[in-house]
Amino acid sequence: MGGTEHLTVTRDGATLVLTLNRPEAKNALSLPMLVGLYDGWAEADEDDGVRSIVLTGAGGAFCSGMDLKALAGRGMDGEQPYRERLAADPDLHWKAMLRHHRPRKPVIAAVEGACVAGGTEILQGTDIRVAGQSATFGLFEVRCGLFPIGGSTVRLPRQIPRTHALEMLLTGRPYTAEEAARIGLIGHVVPDGDALGRALEIAERINACGPLAVEAVKASVYETAGMTEEDGLKAELERGWPIFATADAKEGSRAFAEKRPPVFRRA
Repeated sequence: MGGTEHLTVTRDGATLVLTLNRPEAKNALSLPMLVGLYDGWAEADEDDGVRSIVLTGAGGAFCSGMDLKALAGRGMDGEQPYRERLAADPDLHWKAMLRHHRPRKPVIAAVEGACVAGGTEILQGTDIRVAGQSATFGLFEVRCGLFPIGGSTVRLPRQIPRTHALEMLLTGRPYTAEEAARIGLIGHVVPDGDALGRALEIAERINACGPLAVEAVKASVYETAGMTEEDGLKAELERGWPIFATADAKEGSRAFAEKRPPVFRRA
């Protein structure tokens, strides 16, 4: 199993858990963290035993954005191997932040504490979002004279109402978990400390479903998002109809009739 000094990778059944692990910096994004994230998404896609992914942070924070010292050119010791990885793939950091990459498996965010700037940008690349009640969200870039270039000016207005997206983008103010839920940025608010547990519960429910069906449903939702209804329905049929011919679909029907849990084999 992969990981780097700033990102740990563990398994919880069929769920791959990626933990941003730089708590002394509220999990600010570093090169080792970005490389670890990129490798984690790739590991999940390549391992058929992984059916879902949970992204969380250590030490009571999710992610406080890019490390501004690194942005200013003051790197850390031991970063050279990671810089070489970035030189070999200049888009690696964008893929790590889910700007240029969408994993096949569902990604569930478990947020505690700060989820701001780059943290809120990564959040927009996840599929299901759970937050502790004291979590904080926001895109602070304009307050520092910066641009939220991780995709927020494109994705945020497509995920929440435009008026809320523009207020978040243009004011740079923090949002509480309750506010984030009210505008649709997150789906669940739970007691502090319970976000990971709730995310793993959701993942377990996903893991019990047919993996081919789950991945096809996720792909259909995203690939039809910008289409007309007519084109979207056509694309949905092309994506969904083959699922009915799979062995897993037949197993699911048999298991339902026999009142037993299905045993899906990804076939």
